[in-house]
Amino acid sequence: MDLLVTTKFRAQFIRNSHRLLVAAFLAIAGPAEAHDFWIEPQVFQPKPGSAVPIRLLVGQDFKGDSVPYFPQKFERYIVAGPAGTRPIPGVLGDEPAGTVTPAAPGLYVIGLHTKPDSVSFDTPEEFEKYLLKEGLERNLALHQQRKKPGKKIEETYFRCAKSLIAASSPPDTAADQVLGFPLELIAETNPYRTPKLRLRLLYQSKPLSGALVVAFNKAEPLAKLKARTDDNGHAEFTLPRSGVWLVTSVHMIPAPFLSGFDWKSLWASLTFERP
Repeated sequence: MDLLVTTKFRAQFIRNSHRLLVAAFLAIAGPAEAHDFWIEPQVFQPKPGSAVPIRLLVGQDFKGDSVPYFPQKFERYIVAGPAGTRPIPGVLGDEPAGTVTPAAPGLYVIGLHTKPDSVSFDTPEEFEKYLLKEGLERNLALHQQRKKPGKKIEETYFRCAKSLIAASSPPDTAADQVLGFPLELIAETNPYRTPKLRLRLLYQSKPLSGALVVAFNKAEPLAKLKARTDDNGHAEFTLPRSGVWLVTSVHMIPAPFLSGFDWKSLWASLTFERP
């Protein structure tokens, strides 16, 4: 009887684990259905020494599905603070997806760079609508040249998400850190100190110009603030209200020859709380 119970328990555990892994894979995948991927700490302004659960979310307009801790899909998952940078540990399937504990006062940067996923578009028209929605108009001309009637359009993509948390009251000099992600939003002003947000967008560690940057508040997710980066990769916003903010940007390039894909995109995000 004990052997039968153990066998049934193991079978149920395997089935549950499989469902969990599939759910995590689907949650991270699919920019065509869920455009935003962001990091949302349980508390953005914790006391030093307190544990902060971290949620990974995918969806739209600050509404999304939670992604469990799934290291098979993580390229880098780290926290950087006054004492340096370290990986964020976790157990497969955990949700929230790990915990960070700021040991001392200061500004901490949580970052996740995912491994590649893919999506396909059945028609050129579907892909064109997607480009326009994400502010990728500069890819339209090349798409028109490359499209082949009756052939699906294949895209590979990466997520590059960051979040800023302030333990206690960080000094005016506290700043975001460059994590070296392929596409990265960097707050050059401290959003915990001023409503004037100055950002820089880097692609492969160099300023990216002409990219659409979108910022919105969790309480009013449809009230989008939009700006294009200048020649130095800068974009600026005056944040009109307090609360949790999400900033996003997307960059797309033709995929490498013989990769099996037509396009490669990178999705950057940054969350923080304006006091």
